[in-house]
Amino acid sequence: MNDAVGQASGSAERESGSLFPERVGYIVWVSDHRMARNLEKYGTVHYISRRMLYAVVYMDADKAEDTIRNIERLQYVKKVERSYRGEIRTEYSKNVPDKTRSYSI
Repeated sequence: MNDAVGQASGSAERESGSLFPERVGYIVWVSDHRMARNLEKYGTVHYISRRMLYAVVYMDADKAEDTIRNIERLQYVKKVERSYRGEIRTEYSKNVPDKTRSYSI
């Protein structure tokens, strides 16, 4: 019985390349910030903005399409957008010369 469990988890690990599943972030615009707490059942709610009325929700990439379809049906959801935070380049090259040395006293 342990062999079957080990084989099932090992095959999932080989397919994805890591132990953690691929996660995707979505921005869900809502009409009431109190209702945004109900999004917990669709994924991990990372942040809820009270003033701008949106929530950042992370979910598994393989289930994202079905989950988004269900979220869009909710009465308090205005719009759902894909978050591109993971695709933005965060490593910068320093091609500009350092000007602080020319201003030394």
